[in-house]
Amino acid sequence: MKSILPICILLLIISCTPDSSTELKIREYEGSVCGNCPKVRISIPEAEDNTKLGKSVNRAVREEIIELLDFAENKTVADIPGAIEAFTMGFRNLQNEFPEELTGWEASVTGTKSYEDPSLLTLQMETYIFTGGAHGYGAMRYLNFDKKTGAELSGTELLNDPEAFSEFAEKAFRKTYDIPEEAPINSTGFMFAENRFALPENIGLSAEGIVLHYNPYEVASYADGALILKIPMEQGLPFLNKPDY
Repeated sequence: MKSILPICILLLIISCTPDSSTELKIREYEGSVCGNCPKVRISIPEAEDNTKLGKSVNRAVREEIIELLDFAENKTVADIPGAIEAFTMGFRNLQNEFPEELTGWEASVTGTKSYEDPSLLTLQMETYIFTGGAHGYGAMRYLNFDKKTGAELSGTELLNDPEAFSEFAEKAFRKTYDIPEEAPINSTGFMFAENRFALPENIGLSAEGIVLHYNPYEVASYADGALILKIPMEQGLPFLNKPDY
């Protein structure tokens, strides 16, 4: 009972903290509609205030979209409309080179607020891109922010002890995906580097807890799709950096 009490107190403090939600509006972008234009649809949260947090949110979202759409890595692309234009020009250039072989390109981004408390904010970015081939590629990206400083946080920066959390997460991963405790982590077909469990590139927060999201190809084949492990908040809370509590 004693081990449960501190967690209960923390959860009580969170639930009793006055609302301090970040004001975000959804902004829509679309590419041009024409016979030789790729399909581009973007729906993202945008901060309206000019605070450190607001600037950081908008910059991080913008950079994610530029990275997704600007294949030429054009250093002059500075905003989302510019990224859409770069994607369109990439399609047209390839169309001119291979007019009979090129299929239509497509890109979409949908961003939502995944989690917020008085100290942390997490946005969830769902992306899909198709530039030819057998299939497109869908992925999930979590953007985490320290609300007090406005700093963007990597997944491991959310954690007060990444190594201890990794050990905890491995046990949960093995249980979820039926990997015997004493067997190598890749014994059932996964593809972790050096046959050692590793946290994913994407770690975020949701109302359900800490989300570990392995995108396709990260540790398994494309056919396996995304691998998602959710650590309930009551279990994951002791691993989180919570400077305000």
